[in-house]
Amino acid sequence: MRIIAGTRKGTIITAPRGEETRPTADKVRGAVFNMLGDVSGLRVLDLFAGSGALGLESLSRGADSALLVDNRPAAVKAIAANIAQLRFDNALLKRRDYRAILGNAAKKGDRFDLIFIDPPYKMLRVVLPELERLLPGVMAPGAVLVVESDARETVSLPFEPVAGKTYGDTSIRIFRLDGEGVPATPQEL
Repeated sequence: MRIIAGTRKGTIITAPRGEETRPTADKVRGAVFNMLGDVSGLRVLDLFAGSGALGLESLSRGADSALLVDNRPAAVKAIAANIAQLRFDNALLKRRDYRAILGNAAKKGDRFDLIFIDPPYKMLRVVLPELERLLPGVMAPGAVLVVESDARETVSLPFEPVAGKTYGDTSIRIFRLDGEGVPATPQEL
C-alpha cells in the first residue's frame, strides 16, 4: 500500500497483520478521492481506520487535520507507525470505541467535514443504527460521509446520497449532510 497523491505521494505504508483489517486497495482509494475532489482544508474523521490509509491520504492531499480511530491493537500499532513515517503533525490517533469517540466529539462540539466509515464487513449491520444516531452530532453542515462495505450489503443512512460505485466485492457509497445540518429520512445508495 502507498499514498497515492499529494505531499507524501508514493510513500509506502503498512497495514496491520491478520484478517480483521481489509485495507482499502490503492485503486479503490484513488477512485474515492476522484469522486471527492479537493479535500484541502477539511477536518477528517477516519473511523475503523485499520491502517489509516484514508485519513492519511486526506492529509497528503491537503486536509487540515485527521482523527484516526480504531480499537484493535494491531491496527493502532500500524497507524502509529504510518503517522510517524509520514511525519504528519496534524494526525491524531485514538484507540477507542467508535461510540465513545462520536459521543465525546459531539459533547465537545467537534465537527468534521469528511468522515470515512470502513468497519469490518461483518460489523456493518451492527454499527449502522448507532452511526445513524451519533453521526449528525459530529458532522459539519454539508459534511461528506464515505462508507465502504461489502458489495452485497445495503447501506441506508439519513443523509443525501451523492455517489456510489462497486469494485469487485467492495462498494463505496458517498452521502452528504444538507447545508443546514439536518438529517433526512434514511436513503439508500
